[in-house]
Amino acid sequence: MKRYIELLERLIGTPSYSRQEEQTAELLAGFLSRAGVREVHRSGNNVWAYNREFDPQRPTILLNSHHDTVKPNSGWSRDPFIPTIEEGRLYGLGSNDAGGSVVSLTAAFLHFYEARGMKYNLCLALTAEEEVSGQNGIESILPQLGELDFAIVGEPTGMELAIAERGLMVLDCVARGRAGHAARDEGENAIYKAIRDIEWFRTYRFPRESALFGGVKMSVTIVSAGTQHNVVPAECRFTVDIRIPDGYTNEEVLAIVREHVESEVSARSTRLRPSYIDPSHPIVTAGRALGRHTYGSPTMSDQALLPIPSLKMGPGDSARSHSADEFIGLDEIRTGIEQYIAMLTAVCL
Repeated sequence: MKRYIELLERLIGTPSYSRQEEQTAELLAGFLSRAGVREVHRSGNNVWAYNREFDPQRPTILLNSHHDTVKPNSGWSRDPFIPTIEEGRLYGLGSNDAGGSVVSLTAAFLHFYEARGMKYNLCLALTAEEEVSGQNGIESILPQLGELDFAIVGEPTGMELAIAERGLMVLDCVARGRAGHAARDEGENAIYKAIRDIEWFRTYRFPRESALFGGVKMSVTIVSAGTQHNVVPAECRFTVDIRIPDGYTNEEVLAIVREHVESEVSARSTRLRPSYIDPSHPIVTAGRALGRHTYGSPTMSDQALLPIPSLKMGPGDSARSHSADEFIGLDEIRTGIEQYIAMLTAVCL
């Protein structure tokens, strides 16, 4: 336990804003090497390793968390880069999101590193750019990791079992009309055409619903049109935020939207997918045996970039993430390590 708290203190003391994680990547790679990991891989600011008795004939579990952080907000009352332990709490930027998960998953991985006869391989991947959903994080190394069966994604959930996350898709829409003089019966007002589509986004209900999240949630968040008061606008642009639960793919939702609205629709990206793992999956069953509860997470993580079933869980509290004077309890880390090990023992041995 002591060496993992010290590792987290070193991570806190090493700035690692998204896309600037070089030093923490080096720190983590060095820690794994000194711990006896025979081969540590690195690509960009992503670090990964496999258990010593890796067998390509066995399925592989991905243990993933991120070592990048957001920038500290103005409300901090202490230096966010000086780790401080007070009354059983470790304060510092990234301590809760997601340093506690990084060190706890690392501890669990090293616990099994020399184990023989396991039913699964383990791949520990400590990755970059999670806070910005960047393309040089976990997504960039997936082809190098090989075939993966399922994942545990370390994020602060109080070690509860987040078995699903909504996906995110942002749409840019353009309603087109024809310009004319507002004083005469001229032109075709693009705003009125946009209103019809905006009303569809407000009222449409997708046929399938998630047991955890309900239906697809669509919100028009930005509208822009017109140049001056006496010109009928030829164009109206609007933006739609869509949160997609399990049961639909982003591509399915995009196709349904385009089928129903007249405006031109383009998706900024379809890569932030909804995620889900069956409640009867062995890793979920192992967590429930420890008294943990399942739920659908309202926040997004690197689960959105994984094309495999994934369970999000880790020490800490999501409500502390990105907050001033961020902290994690030392007991939370101890519990995280113990429960990761217990769950992996139930599944792997």
